[in-house]
Amino acid sequence: MARPTRARVDLGAIRHNYRHAKAQAAGTRALAVVKADAYGHGATAVARALEPEVDGFAVACIEEALELRESGIRTPIVLLEGVFEPDELASADRAGLTPVVHNQEQLDWVCAARPERAHAVWLKMDTGMHRLGLAPDAFAAAHARLADCRHVTDVVLMTHLACADTPGHAATEAQLASFQSHAGHLPGPRSIANSAAVLGCRAAHGDWLRPGIMLYGASPFGEAHPSAAALRPTLTFESRLIGVRDLAAGEAIGYGRRFVCAAPTRVGVVAAGYADGYPRHAQDGTPIAVNGQPTRIIGRVSMDMLTVDLTDQPEARPGDPVQLWGDQIPANAVAAASDTIAYQLFTSLSRRVPISYERSG
Repeated sequence: MARPTRARVDLGAIRHNYRHAKAQAAGTRALAVVKADAYGHGATAVARALEPEVDGFAVACIEEALELRESGIRTPIVLLEGVFEPDELASADRAGLTPVVHNQEQLDWVCAARPERAHAVWLKMDTGMHRLGLAPDAFAAAHARLADCRHVTDVVLMTHLACADTPGHAATEAQLASFQSHAGHLPGPRSIANSAAVLGCRAAHGDWLRPGIMLYGASPFGEAHPSAAALRPTLTFESRLIGVRDLAAGEAIGYGRRFVCAAPTRVGVVAAGYADGYPRHAQDGTPIAVNGQPTRIIGRVSMDMLTVDLTDQPEARPGDPVQLWGDQIPANAVAAASDTIAYQLFTSLSRRVPISYERSG
């Protein structure tokens, strides 16, 4: 019998979340961000499910884009980090990909290229995130160079917000003001809004949204937010109990004896650990569900197993179902108890965890 640890992805929920993103800004278009294997959900399966209605996809690099093309995806794809070498532009041309230009080198490569087909370019300004992007005072000149390129059809003006996950943050206002000051007079569509801005910053909506984490059912906010409440969980990570034992008060559990029973405790052993992608640093008390009932992790997570408190489930036995996160246990709650974020949980799932797909209504 196969090890019971597995993941289930609800493609219908991903479609719902994409539609929810579009509903936040009527008339806008939206790139579905499927980088990092669609945040661990399987980029090919997710893209195929979304393709009939999506306006475009976004990935980090050309390798991710070519994987989608090879699987039959024909919808526009934007390379969020652009190309890393000038030779990649030929591959991007053949595959019909849209590069982002975020530095002077990339600008020179694009302008010097001789592609077989004309294409759009997304031009990125650094308004305060200070990762990628042209300086604001260099942006207009870069835009003018692209506008003069015969093989560049359209230029989409973009930036990325650093603090949109904190609604009302002054940094967001400053970034929007900088973008408007240096690009407001330039022609072309705008793209500013990541998931947090899609849900919580109407001023950032522009012409192209870039929903990422919200597609996968996790709120980008640390606190409850009304616009995020409609998101549906998309990934269920689950396993089963493989052992149950009763321990007396004073007994310790697992490596390092981190958890010591304060009273007689019924303990379950779950076939899931950090080699499957469950966070090793999950603290005692991290929520988990057994037989659909919420309980807590007790003891340190090990490579292949973790232990849970079954004191309130005297009938629990090996073989009973366990949900690590999903519709019963929000991924954000597990992430918060593990000093990380849902993004990392999703992208850390191990290849030894089989993924199955379902399509809810």
